[in-house]
Amino acid sequence: MKKKIATANKVFMLKVVIHLAAFLPLFNLYTLAFNDLLGADPVQRVIHFTGIGAFNLLLLTLTVSPLAKKFKQGYLLPVRRLLGLYAFSYAFMHILNFLAFDLQFAWSLFFNEIVKRPYITVGMIAFVLLAALAITSVNRLKRKMGKSWQSLHNFSYLITVLVAIHFYWSVKSELISPLFYFILTLILLAFRYKKIKALLFSIVKKK
Repeated sequence: MKKKIATANKVFMLKVVIHLAAFLPLFNLYTLAFNDLLGADPVQRVIHFTGIGAFNLLLLTLTVSPLAKKFKQGYLLPVRRLLGLYAFSYAFMHILNFLAFDLQFAWSLFFNEIVKRPYITVGMIAFVLLAALAITSVNRLKRKMGKSWQSLHNFSYLITVLVAIHFYWSVKSELISPLFYFILTLILLAFRYKKIKALLFSIVKKK
């Protein structure tokens, strides 16, 4: 019983830290934006911050399982959903910022951009998949979906690759940062080499 209480306390404290670390920077960003304190190009600052924040949170989500397994810290696993939901929240704000500040809610232009610009196309595919994961993270839906829930959430690997590609293609200069993120993505996916290989084999076998 004491061990369960101690584990529950660790999970609770870790979730508090995640809430503070994820929410406060976002709150500070918009506080600075509304007070016109983001420099010469506040729109791009806001769009980039939320985009890279979503990517960081996705990578953190992928980091949890290897860390928990390596150091035998099972209490880390319950925070994956919270990290994933914050990743979705940042991604949603990233798109909303682009739509509101860059395009002034011109929906026809927005859909044209999705079709005409490959990096936006890739980014939107990643966002739609991430939205599906966020919606189905509710326990009730998870129970109803059964085994298909895990099949859907395996798309988290594809989402991370798509986001890495989106980031790389969106940068017109200074490729060091997107290359670093791309390599980090590959490293994290390498920890799941056997699982990804099995998933790919099962897909090919079905066809």
